[in-house]
Amino acid sequence: MKITMIGSGYVGLVSGTCFSDFGHEVVCVDKDAAKIAALKDGRIPIYEPGLDALVASNVRAGRLSFTTDIKAGVAGADAVFIAVGTPSRRGDGHADLSYVFAAAREVAEAVTGPTVLVNKSTVPVGTGDKVEAIVGEARPDVAIAVVSNPEFLREGAAIEDFKRPDRIVVGTDDIGAQNVMRELYRPLYLNRSPILFTGRRTAELIKYAANAFLATKITFINELADLAEKAGADIKDVSRGIGLDNRIGSKFLHAGPGYGGSCFPKDTLALLRTAEEHDVPLRIVDATVAANDLRKVAMGHKIIAALGGDVKGKRIGLLGLTFKPNTDDMRDAPSLSIVPVLRDAGADIVAYDPEGHETAKAVLDGIGFKDNALAVADGADALVIITEWDAFRALDLRRIATTMRNPLLVDLRNIYAPDDAERAGLSYVGIGRGASGDSSLEQAKG
Repeated sequence: MKITMIGSGYVGLVSGTCFSDFGHEVVCVDKDAAKIAALKDGRIPIYEPGLDALVASNVRAGRLSFTTDIKAGVAGADAVFIAVGTPSRRGDGHADLSYVFAAAREVAEAVTGPTVLVNKSTVPVGTGDKVEAIVGEARPDVAIAVVSNPEFLREGAAIEDFKRPDRIVVGTDDIGAQNVMRELYRPLYLNRSPILFTGRRTAELIKYAANAFLATKITFINELADLAEKAGADIKDVSRGIGLDNRIGSKFLHAGPGYGGSCFPKDTLALLRTAEEHDVPLRIVDATVAANDLRKVAMGHKIIAALGGDVKGKRIGLLGLTFKPNTDDMRDAPSLSIVPVLRDAGADIVAYDPEGHETAKAVLDGIGFKDNALAVADGADALVIITEWDAFRALDLRRIATTMRNPLLVDLRNIYAPDDAERAGLSYVGIGRGASGDSSLEQAKG
């Protein structure tokens, strides 16, 4: 089948490439001429493990191509996917749907015959109805079925998620569109990946509900970690103890510095705005957003407390800046809140991230960048793990301890066992691991 992907960002590029790897003919369309030129030249504008090789192989096979020409891109397409950004609108947190609506109108004006228009962007409930009205007004002479097909890709594991998904959600009551979507996803259905057909509004809400639930789960275990510190318990064992309950599950129960990224922060805010429009309070989601914002700031105060309450003139080394490993994405990363707290307190900050240096430099001021973890530790008064990159899971702790001015490891991801760090000559501070002093969360509130 022929597929057109409108938008060659994270979702569009990964989805389009994976569809082409199934044997479909895929054209990725983007208005950014520099991005399209880079893709044609084999340069991938995002970091995602394995994506560069997959793009290259499918381009060579003639199944994947890139263009800025939307008319040529959609000509003869069986399905056109909209995969453009829906960032939080400044000032009110609503999802900015201007890119979605503009893409829908341009597609409608460019199609050459009956088409299935699939919205893969994350959008509030009812957006599909508005898109349907737009395309109906633009091209009343052509049958365009509007479908919701939300993505559930994790940055750093997106290819695996697309090819071996937990589920495929398709929102449409149109039988013809359902048949097209079945054929597009047939390779996955043969692997027994369940396809859930629902109404369009239901599919739109499923996406927001999934992200809000996971964000709540993360925030729940983070707050329990604060209690574990006060009560003298170990949050890692608490997480394992409750995660073994099949009703709860072990995923997203790892205490840390708070969630970030391109999805959870903006999607929880957009869900709250949608709920307000329908006069339905979502108090749990509201509390989740507030608690997560506080937590990121609290981690800065936790580092300061670990250094005795004063970091003026002290050198703090940070390992990891991106919101999670295996991505260069800095959007709403905890480091964006931690660094200003430390900087404002007078700390000298140096950092290393395996893939995020360039994106971090654009959004973080007043820090120095090093080429490896050992260089960050050299002469530092504290070494802080913010992002759990694999490269940080087997550090030479003994060597690090000897290079530091003050051998203190603040492990915000609980990668290391406290005993192992202490045997290597490091003082250790983790998240939710035993009794501690004044709550850093209380300091953040203050």
